[in-house]
Amino acid sequence: MKTVKGFASATVGNVACGFDVLGFAITEPGDEVILTLSDEKLPGSPVSITAITGDGGALPLDPKKNTSSFVVLKFLEYIRTQKKIDFEGHISLELRKHLPLSSGMGSSAASAAAALVAANELMGRPCSKMELVHFAIEGERVACGSAHADNAAPALLGNFVLIRSYTPLDLIIIPSPEHLYCSLVHPHTELRTSFARSVLPASIPLKAATQQWGNVGALITGLLTSDYDLIGRSLVDVVAEPKRAPLIPGFFEVKQAAIDSGALGCSIAGSGPSLFAFSSSEKTALKVGLAMKEAFLHSKAALESDMWVSPICREGARIL
Repeated sequence: MKTVKGFASATVGNVACGFDVLGFAITEPGDEVILTLSDEKLPGSPVSITAITGDGGALPLDPKKNTSSFVVLKFLEYIRTQKKIDFEGHISLELRKHLPLSSGMGSSAASAAAALVAANELMGRPCSKMELVHFAIEGERVACGSAHADNAAPALLGNFVLIRSYTPLDLIIIPSPEHLYCSLVHPHTELRTSFARSVLPASIPLKAATQQWGNVGALITGLLTSDYDLIGRSLVDVVAEPKRAPLIPGFFEVKQAAIDSGALGCSIAGSGPSLFAFSSSEKTALKVGLAMKEAFLHSKAALESDMWVSPICREGARIL
């Protein structure tokens, strides 16, 4: 028997103006997936889930319905047909959730990425991380019905990732400025991705589209040139944030608290309800995060929240 443990951290999708095309990873928190390979070939699925902790019993144990096991099944199918690697045996999977569900922190993507790097290690690393992204995206389809890459790609690859195209998949890794820090605050409430997507418009006016494109281009430029002021000016979302902000209790107060405390900018993490803010130093990011927590607590909903202050994760998913 051989056992491997994979880890992947939280991610933030959209990054304000980059709806479904931009995401980044932070260093913590994250999910762990432990895979154990045995020579015994059991009837049925070649992958089984032995335990899930930290999910409150919410996640399915069916290997075809759980994101972490589903991506391993897809990976095994791929290496058998494309890499000509015969798999004889059985993989048991244990998932340790440290990311809250329906939080906007890339919970399903972290589970998928951690499982994939562990499976790849278990089978002798037949695939690159870039190849593994394809399976992680399919895991997102299982989790929320939409095969988007703005969480899955950075969870595996680290840094910022720009999705230039989905057909074919074309990913561009963008390194983070040295002093860029993220304050991520998760209020103790849930907002399902499927519902958050349902409130979005089917089409947007040309004026809004051109404003959004300009902000995306400027944000990428700011990241590549370490222009922190430009990064801050570009964190403007005129497409998703106006529709989703009312779904998050205290959103406007929390965003204003972040800006008043020195943040470069603040927006919704993924589909919410978590919020993220960028700062140009760890000291400022800590101040910003505490102000955001305080604003959630003093909002009308009086929400408790969790906070993490982190640089951008450059490594991506890894073996522990």
